[in-house]
Amino acid sequence: QIQVAESGGDWVQPGGSLTLSCAAPGIDFSTYGIYWYRQTPGNRRQLVAAITRVDSPYYIDSVKGRFTISKDYAKDTVYLQMDSLKVEDTAVYYCNVHRALGSAEDDYWGPGTQVTVSS
Repeated sequence: QIQVAESGGDWVQPGGSLTLSCAAPGIDFSTYGIYWYRQTPGNRRQLVAAITRVDSPYYIDSVKGRFTISKDYAKDTVYLQMDSLKVEDTAVYYCNVHRALGSAEDDYWGPGTQVTVSS
């Protein structure tokens, strides 16, 4: 069992920056992919960014060039650096830790952290 906890959500003006953290104590980054999702009321969770077990990043088009995902192996933490924030980035951001081993899957979610971008 991995306990996942996000932090760093806050209110920020358009154009500002935030860094979200996803702490997963005891995680083996070499076997898990880490995914950041976001969700707004009435909508499904949307994948925003991901980093694979071999540190390959992925971003959806709307955040490319503005968001950066990274790992801190020493702290068992993944970060999502968000720059040039837009009003449409407002959402609850969730961290998902996932791996598939043969037919078995391990899938863990944090409770989410609120990001609000407004003037």
